[in-house]
Amino acid sequence: MSLEDERTDRKSLRKITGKTADWNEIAKDCVCFANGQGGRLLIGIEDGEALPRPGQTIKPELLDTLRKRIGELTVNVQALPQIITADNSGQFIELTIPRSLSVASTCDGRYFLRVSDTCQPVVGDDVLRLANERPGFSWETMTQLGIPRTAVDAAKLDAFVTGIRASSRVKASVKEKTPHELLTHYGLADGATLTNLGVLLLGGALDRSRLGTAPIVQFLKYDERGQKVNKLPWDDYTLSPVELVSAIWQEVPDFRESYEIAEGLYRRNVPAFDEKVVRELLVNALVHRPYTQRGDIFLNLHPDRLEVVNPGRLPLGVMPQTILHASRRRNDALARVFHDLGLMEREGSGFDMMYERQLAYGRPAPTLTEGQDSVHVTVRRHILKPPVIRLIETVDKQFQLTQRERITLGLLALSEGMTARELAKSLELPETGTLDAWLGRLPDWGIVQTSGRTQGTRYFVTPLLHDADLTQLTTLTRIEPHRLSELVREDLRRYPDSKMGDVHKRIGKEIKRSQLKKVMAELVHTGTVVMQGERNGARYRLA
Repeated sequence: MSLEDERTDRKSLRKITGKTADWNEIAKDCVCFANGQGGRLLIGIEDGEALPRPGQTIKPELLDTLRKRIGELTVNVQALPQIITADNSGQFIELTIPRSLSVASTCDGRYFLRVSDTCQPVVGDDVLRLANERPGFSWETMTQLGIPRTAVDAAKLDAFVTGIRASSRVKASVKEKTPHELLTHYGLADGATLTNLGVLLLGGALDRSRLGTAPIVQFLKYDERGQKVNKLPWDDYTLSPVELVSAIWQEVPDFRESYEIAEGLYRRNVPAFDEKVVRELLVNALVHRPYTQRGDIFLNLHPDRLEVVNPGRLPLGVMPQTILHASRRRNDALARVFHDLGLMEREGSGFDMMYERQLAYGRPAPTLTEGQDSVHVTVRRHILKPPVIRLIETVDKQFQLTQRERITLGLLALSEGMTARELAKSLELPETGTLDAWLGRLPDWGIVQTSGRTQGTRYFVTPLLHDADLTQLTTLTRIEPHRLSELVREDLRRYPDSKMGDVHKRIGKEIKRSQLKKVMAELVHTGTVVMQGERNGARYRLA
């Protein structure tokens, strides 16, 4: 039985029986699924459990109560409950909630959306966005152009069928289908007519242009002064989104440049841009864009970075701060084709892969920003710390790290260490208590070491960096609190009645001001140091 995810949630039987019943929460969860991709509530299975209580029984009349209450408390929600008997003979209710064709809400006018494994409220202007992003019929399945399925480009159809039959991600029963059956199976045709998705992927150039929103891609290269020095457009609609990915990679020579970095007596050849990262950026831009909206995709290449600008905003429920964890499909059928052809990672893992690849090459992680009507993703070209490449390779070869461990190790190796709060922020985690899943086995192996406690804990990889010949300048960044406290006392002995900023300059600017403020506050609290004045005008001296 699957764990909780975007389409599955568990609820205790107490939520719909007796004095503990909370029908408003059940209604809220049903609205979440209806506004998302649909889903199911497993009622009678406690959170964290895989099976119901052994011997648990469900009264059949409870199903009628469930249908009635959901109908009373929600709008545009369909509830389909049934009793399931688990392997341990315990019973539970599987409440299936199909995706609603209209925007679903509670009866008192509240809107919710299922994002990853959480239910999030939709308020303000986002309600209008929710309505706009949820047309009654998906753009992919529409057939308003009336183009017959016989009008497919024969070469594109052959390449598509060959790719599907050669894919390791496709079931044998699907590979056995005829080309005619594959068109229907992947939603590329509806009866005798090509759908919009079929025209986009397999139609001719003229038919594709008639869609009005088929992607146009422009590559723009800028010099150090911001002057445009080269432009390559793909605007004649001859290539489908599947073909555009390889064409752009092959036709832009800058993507395949490389340079050498020194590694002791040897030199390593490093690509200017990682091919997997560039391809994933292109796939994201082509698959996740809103095809109901016009706008070109821009690939802006600067001397130090590549910026991909895609029209439209992120799907509702996904934010730049949660891109590593939240995932919502905007074009389900198109994403399915790209996945089955092996052109994209599984849903929600593409950004994880880009983080991993960038950090493994000693580069900063990708950055994502959302404009008024566009999304910008930037990857840096320059390597901040070349020795990090060797470090991650060496550790990975010895310990076979997971993807999350490689990402965490890369972040710490590029820094002088991070506090628990800083590391959680870099990993887009809501709280420091979830860091263990990302640190994994690194602390157990001694690869990552710590100092301090709770949220003041600092993580660093210094000993291993030295073992890997990654000699760095000695700094005070990772100074322990008790040593910093003694440093402050010594400074105030020499320079009494000093301001915080003056102390900070003398003991070392590499020490974070937040660290110094915390230690100074503790010294004042214990009576070791006396503070006179307030805020920026405060002065400190030994008691």
